Amino acid sequence: MKRALIFQGGWQGHEPEKVAAILARLLKEEDFDVKITDTLDTLKEDDLTQYDLIVPNWTQGTIEQDQLQPLLKAVETGTGLAGLHGGMGDSFRMEVDYQFMVGGQWVAHPGNDGVEYRVNIVDPDHPLTEDMEDFTVKSEQYYMHVDPVVKVYATTRFPVAEGPYQTNGEVDMPVVWTKKWGKGKVYYCGLGHVAEIVEMPEVLKLMRKGMVWASR
Repeated sequence: MKRALIFQGGWQGHEPEKVAAILARLLKEEDFDVKITDTLDTLKEDDLTQYDLIVPNWTQGTIEQDQLQPLLKAVETGTGLAGLHGGMGDSFRMEVDYQFMVGGQWVAHPGNDGVEYRVNIVDPDHPLTEDMEDFTVKSEQYYMHVDPVVKVYATTRFPVAEGPYQTNGEVDMPVVWTKKWGKGKVYYCGLGHVAEIVEMPEVLKLMRKGMVWASR
C-alpha cells in the first residue's frame, strides 16, 4: 500500500480542513494509506522519504528552513508532490525554493471570486486529462507566474474580468501542469478555491489522476 501525507492549514478562507478530507478520500479510494497533519512540524519530525506522495494544502503562511528543507529533499529523492489552488500554488510566499519546486506562484485573480470562465483541456489523449472535455467554472481565475519548463495539460484564457492587465491582450494561462524535481514528479491544478469547487466532478477527476500520477 502506498503512503501519502497531506499537510493542511494556513489561510482558512480556502477551507483547508474540508479540502484535505476530500483529497484524502480520493487517495483512500486509490488504496493509499493517508496521514493528515495540521502542523508543519510534521515535515521535520517524520521521515518524509517514507511517503510516496506529499500533498501541500497550506495557503500563505510561513515555513521554517528545518521544515522546508526535508520537503525539498524528499521530492528530490523521489517522493511525489501534488496539490491544488492556493494550497500549493500560494504557499510560503517568501520561499522561492518552494516556488521553484512547484513550478509557479499565484499573483492575482482578476474579478476575485465568482468569475465564470472556461477551462480548456489541451491534450484529451494524455492520461492526466483522458476523455475530458472543456468545462466552465465559476470561481477565482488564477493568474500565475509560471516556470517555462512545466508541461501544460489545461489552460484558461485571460482577460475575463476587467483590470489594467487587459491592455496586454489575450493570454492562455496554465491551469494544470507537471514538472520534475530531481527524481520526484510534481503535479499542480489551479482549481479548488473552496471545498464546493473541489467537489466538482471535473476537479475530482483531475486531482485523482494527478495525485496517482505524481506518487512514487
